Amino acid sequence: MSFKPLRSASMTDCQLYLVSPLDVSGDFSKRLASALDAGSVAAFQFRVKGIDQHEAARLAGPLQEICAAHEVAFIVNDSVSLAKRIGADGVHLGQGDGNPREAREILGREAQIGVTCHDSRHFAMEAGEAGADYVAFGSFFASPTKNSEHRPEPELLSWWQGLFEIPCVAIGGITPDNCGPLVAAGADFLAVSSAVWQGDEAANIQAFHRAIDAAASQAQSDM
Repeated sequence: MSFKPLRSASMTDCQLYLVSPLDVSGDFSKRLASALDAGSVAAFQFRVKGIDQHEAARLAGPLQEICAAHEVAFIVNDSVSLAKRIGADGVHLGQGDGNPREAREILGREAQIGVTCHDSRHFAMEAGEAGADYVAFGSFFASPTKNSEHRPEPELLSWWQGLFEIPCVAIGGITPDNCGPLVAAGADFLAVSSAVWQGDEAANIQAFHRAIDAAASQAQSDM
């Protein structure tokens, strides 16, 4: 499967990391294709809950094909075993979902392994030492997708970028209207979900790209 690996980006090319809604049945595959046609997306995270692995694998199949056709990394949320079963490009681990080293042994050297680090510098450094390919900080804003008691400041992204080469992902309630400070602070990727899927997904992807470009241009002019 061909895909663009997650890698650290400069402030001027912060990229989108698209997270699925919990319901990916029905015509969702058409919506995903529409979103990916609308603008560059680095990765798509398959995040479903409350179904067995067989059903999850069935739902993932056509979405994987769409991502492969667009050279978008297909990342499975939480489940190393599902990622292995379907040959996903990687897995995203929450705190308590497993160790990156163990995931690497199961999924192989080329797998993209990310770790949720909330607002914790300690968690992020541990993840990096364990071989994570990226760390995710958040929730930066209140999110309709997932409740979180953690609310980091954008400065956390700047701190990480100043010390480490591993890419960082900003997550949580991110919209085209509020993403500017995260881009300016150095987020390599913006994890977005409800702000894309609630409404016209293609138009929302395009709005994110305009907002990222504007924020990057403003930050460059302020330097």
